[in-house]
Amino acid sequence: MTSILASFFLLLYIYTTISIISVLLLENRNPVKSLSWLLVLVFLPILGMFFYLLFGQDYRKKKIISKKSIRRVIDRPVASFDIDKLETLIQNESHLKLINLLYKNNESACYANNKIDIYSTGESTFEALFEAIRNAKDHIHIQFFIFDDDKISNQLRELLIQKAREGVSVRMIYDYWGSFNLSKEYMKSLHDAGVATGPFLPFRWKISMSNKINYRNHRKLVIVDGKIGFTGGLNVADRYMYGNNLGIWRDTFVKFEGSAAHGLQLLFMIDWFFVDQNLLEGANYFPEPPKFGNNLVQIVSSGPDTDWESIMQGIAAAIMSATKSIYIHSPYYMPTELITGCIEMAALSGVDVRLMIPMKSDSRLSDASTFSYLGKSLEAGVRVFRYKTGFLHSKAIVIDDYISIIGSTNLDERSFDQNFEANAFIYDSETAPTLKKLFVQDMENSEELSLESWSNRRRRQKLKESFARLFSPLM
Repeated sequence: MTSILASFFLLLYIYTTISIISVLLLENRNPVKSLSWLLVLVFLPILGMFFYLLFGQDYRKKKIISKKSIRRVIDRPVASFDIDKLETLIQNESHLKLINLLYKNNESACYANNKIDIYSTGESTFEALFEAIRNAKDHIHIQFFIFDDDKISNQLRELLIQKAREGVSVRMIYDYWGSFNLSKEYMKSLHDAGVATGPFLPFRWKISMSNKINYRNHRKLVIVDGKIGFTGGLNVADRYMYGNNLGIWRDTFVKFEGSAAHGLQLLFMIDWFFVDQNLLEGANYFPEPPKFGNNLVQIVSSGPDTDWESIMQGIAAAIMSATKSIYIHSPYYMPTELITGCIEMAALSGVDVRLMIPMKSDSRLSDASTFSYLGKSLEAGVRVFRYKTGFLHSKAIVIDDYISIIGSTNLDERSFDQNFEANAFIYDSETAPTLKKLFVQDMENSEELSLESWSNRRRRQKLKESFARLFSPLM
């Protein structure tokens, strides 16, 4: 009897493994990603199958958020600029191509004449966020990947409760997995005060082919009264203010006053419809925006709900448009072949390319994998800096003192393909120099990595990094 059961489970395992491998092959994914999952299934048979069912399935073609719901929200009266009139504002052909690319691959409208403020510390960011929320009159829409149940998060909670009791409509989206530590008391106090909350893709305790635990909402959005909008890479956590074992976390956030707030509002409304099944209606969400500086902004989203890897394509096109300089912040640097190739070609062509990564991140596997990507870039002439005063968590790119890209997207496979992300592509001759100046200041707190130093690593270290790289598509 025992031998019969053993034979049955062995046959079941072989059948399931072959079925999963067949699905992997038929999905026609990136070969490296498919190979990574095959390695997991071969070397960790039972556990690997469990991980695949939870984390490995590709939902991009299945559209986790339906196009029907997106179209219903997109019909809102946003103050976007006529894409056909861009030539009167932007003369550079490569910039026009980038704008048109993001319009076609993501329906990213152009928002003109914004007031733009950049924040590079947790203290300045939360001060600006709290001030905007404190002054809210009609509504507050807030969305983060992580709300920690800590000092700064509880200050925000108390402020949201206060505004809700004043009659302001408050809606909050949190990623179920990223904000897993939120206590029942934390959430109850918000609900009791009238704050509407929605968890994004809550985890269900069942193993099935439909589990979507691997797809997380990594966006960071705050919109106040439809007039002020924030986005960037920061989460709601004490480590951005007071630090942790890695030190204080260095991040970048941007505030928009003007029409770009409508782009952030639109994105929040799409996500809110998904988590709450409630379509927000009313002109109060899109008030007539004032006009400020001479600039353009595109709010670009990507994730399993988009037909294209919009942000990755936008970043690649922006890099290839560079003629003078490219400065990149990235906390987790495990780029796709497309991004790697664009960066290396830019450096080889004589563009001043500088990449800043953390000396140490919150993931040892990520750190090891990152180092394996640096050799060819160093050979091509990319200058690599390792930030050592705390943890560099900023996701910001500045190109030719004109294009700035700020948002939630890391330069890795997870951000480009699996997470729901949001980035602002800013075309402005004032914002870009500000970002560039911040990068130069960060260089003073960094150590430059030379090609010689990278090449002289111990063989054991190189093997460790190369092994970690095999799993980079899964991180």
